[in-house]
Amino acid sequence: MIRAFLFAAAVLIIAGCSSTGTIHPQKKNIIETVYASGKIMADSEYTVYALNPGTVIKKLVKEGDMVKKGEVLYLINSTAQAAKLDAATLSYQTARQNLSPDSRILRDLKLTMQNAAIKFSNDSVQYARLKNLWEQNVGTKSALDNALVLYRTSLNEKRSAGEKYYSTINDLNIALKNAQSQVAAAQNDLNNYIIRAESAGTIYQMLKEKGEAVRANEALALLGKSSDRLIRLAIDQQDIDRVKEGQEVLLKTDATGDKIFRAKVIRLYPTMNEADQTFRADAVFTGNDSQPYIHTSVEANIIIQRKQQVLVIPSKVLFSGDSVKVMQDGHVKSIAVKTGIRTLDEAEVLSGLDGASEVVVPTAK
Repeated sequence: MIRAFLFAAAVLIIAGCSSTGTIHPQKKNIIETVYASGKIMADSEYTVYALNPGTVIKKLVKEGDMVKKGEVLYLINSTAQAAKLDAATLSYQTARQNLSPDSRILRDLKLTMQNAAIKFSNDSVQYARLKNLWEQNVGTKSALDNALVLYRTSLNEKRSAGEKYYSTINDLNIALKNAQSQVAAAQNDLNNYIIRAESAGTIYQMLKEKGEAVRANEALALLGKSSDRLIRLAIDQQDIDRVKEGQEVLLKTDATGDKIFRAKVIRLYPTMNEADQTFRADAVFTGNDSQPYIHTSVEANIIIQRKQQVLVIPSKVLFSGDSVKVMQDGHVKSIAVKTGIRTLDEAEVLSGLDGASEVVVPTAK
């Protein structure tokens, strides 16, 4: 009965494995990768926006054109703004004229100041003369008092004329600076209707045609460097700590089918996108690899490490806790293994198995 029980137990163990046979670990090259998705951008890509509402009156470039920094892309109607600049310019010219040597305002004030100085001089002399005579008992007290009143009045008039003259110069200087500021502001506002390239590059998209209405802050054009491409990748937060600058990237694009492109990681960004729980990484094509399209989607594998001719088993033979079932002396036995690089299909074996091990392959459920 004991023999019968042991035989039945062995049958149950083998049946429980649901095996489809055995395989031997093999020496192979294995690559550990991290998956990423993203899209291809033009390097230094940027969008030009309208700062003011209006209507396009002239479109000066087209898609594919190469432009220099500051080159005009669009002209937006600006009749009201031009009139504002004209008015500000006229105010500035008037303010400059008011401070010039031919200024009518300053000329009149200067004459008033000069006349007050002459009158004060005369009244001062007259008061001094009458005072001197009075001290010699010549003249009348009333004449001296009248001369003193005229002297003090003309002194005040002289001071007032001088203060008014210099105060007016100060006010005119302030008015000139304000007028300069208004001209600069009006010129800047007018320049906002002249849409220019912010840097040299290629026109990838022109979003408005002549005669179309433009809203404030509406996109008008897409530009970027002419030949350089940037691959913007999104990496899951669970994988980001394994990605480093300089790692090789293998990728495919929607626009080029199954062709494999090579690139490398050049920049990692530390802030997570909370919407999709990913981190951004930038990569660039290496060697002669590149492609002319932008904004096409990509699927990429970032190579974390490679190993040559290591012992490898299929991932499907691994059980939880990194154990496998092996056939030893006609019996199925569970043993622990230590794994290294793991991919979706394969796992590197560091210890626990060798090339002669017979690993049981479980039936797919």
